[in-house]
Amino acid sequence: MANNTSAKKTQKDNRKRRLLVSLLAAFIIFSGGYILGYARSLPTGGLLPQILNTGGSKNVDFNEFWKVWDTIGSKYDGDINYNNMLYGSIDGMVKALGDPYTEFFNPDQAKQFEQDLSGTFSGIGAEIGIKNNKLTVIAPIPGSPADKAGIKAGDEIAKINGESTSGMPLDTAVNKIRGKAGTDVTLTIERSGTTKDYKITRETIDVKSVKYSIKNGVLIMTVSRFDNQTASLVRQAENEGISQNVHGIILDLRNNPGGLLDSAIDVSSEFIRSGTIVTEKDVKHHKSETFTASGNGKMTDKSKYPMVVLVNGGSASAAEITAGAIHDDGRGQLVGEKTFGKGSVQEVINLPDGSELKVTVAHWYTPNGVNINKTGIKPDIEVKLSDTDFNAGKDPQMDKAMEIIQH
Repeated sequence: MANNTSAKKTQKDNRKRRLLVSLLAAFIIFSGGYILGYARSLPTGGLLPQILNTGGSKNVDFNEFWKVWDTIGSKYDGDINYNNMLYGSIDGMVKALGDPYTEFFNPDQAKQFEQDLSGTFSGIGAEIGIKNNKLTVIAPIPGSPADKAGIKAGDEIAKINGESTSGMPLDTAVNKIRGKAGTDVTLTIERSGTTKDYKITRETIDVKSVKYSIKNGVLIMTVSRFDNQTASLVRQAENEGISQNVHGIILDLRNNPGGLLDSAIDVSSEFIRSGTIVTEKDVKHHKSETFTASGNGKMTDKSKYPMVVLVNGGSASAAEITAGAIHDDGRGQLVGEKTFGKGSVQEVINLPDGSELKVTVAHWYTPNGVNINKTGIKPDIEVKLSDTDFNAGKDPQMDKAMEIIQH
């Protein structure tokens, strides 16, 4: 089983390397070659190449683009940064797809994105996204300034420092919320029909993706994101639980915004003995790939280690993959509230100048063949966590999970 999984991973890596080469080639030829070559010709200009996309149902004529570029170069009364113009052009092209998860990052933004994925960054510590056309908090990172200030999953951010977020692009909002440690940002939050300002002091955020404790003989693992270290941290927690003869597991994926696909597969394999974890489908290219459990998990015995997974509206992406796999396998019950609903897969492509393209390349399906995009996963047992509970330090969702394990 392990060899098969390794072979599948190698095949996937090779496929992505080929995709990377072809995309880079296209990017360099069309964006690098033509645009940079054209910039060198300014202000004498006049180069109007016509690029036709014969692969689509309609031809694409780039004459208008070059006319605008040429006009700005020859007429604009001010300083021009052609790199910014290039990045802005690419960013606009990507945004025109209408997919909030396909994004272009200039070199500075790419560096910030990589820092986020590594778990070290400066800001308020909250993952945000666009839901129902509104800037929404997907999940505050536990222990972060946002979390300590009382920001919750599902909060709608109406204003940033007094500026309305209506129609504001996601990357613009992120850049406005981010900032140097020690500086403040004020978010106007709409929650349950009420509006309130939260002044939050930014900090350098550096947190491990897994925290664990043992209570009443139950191993409680809280996974805040899925990064390169998550699976190994989960195994460390399991080792401690096994050494103390725990008789159950609570996997807390609440407010987990997701992360790496491989990490979700590895973590799921720690609890599922065999079978499908997730299926990735690229409908456009008629491709499908199924990822199965490694067979090497430490806590796959259902009778020895009964399991409950806690989820809520902040559980997204890789967290939903893990929750969906455990649910469909019958390995454990889901308790809490419906998950966020992100059923797509993005590939991060590194470009030569340090910029990056994060592009949706496929959609994923649970072992039962369900794509949860925009709908989320409903828990087996729905338990709400109210503001009153939160403010009082109560956690009825955790209490219910503990009740299930103990009985």
